[in-house]
Amino acid sequence: MGIFSRKSNDTPSNPEMAELGREYAIAKRHGDRKAMGRINRQIGTSGMSDSDRASFEQGREGYDSIPPIPRGRNRRK
Repeated sequence: MGIFSRKSNDTPSNPEMAELGREYAIAKRHGDRKAMGRINRQIGTSGMSDSDRASFEQGREGYDSIPPIPRGRNRRK
């Protein structure tokens, strides 16, 4: 069992919303405001139920739990 072990029985009730949450977390980490706005509009047009919102949050937390890779030092002078 390692740091990045994803063994869990918590499967989202709506995998499509979980994937959308994962895409949102990726866009947020990379500073892609255009993609974040697109996903927010997509969520706003489709009424989210409580189970959809929970699936979305599971997708976000699944990606956010992975630590970012530290950038190397800039060696150019």
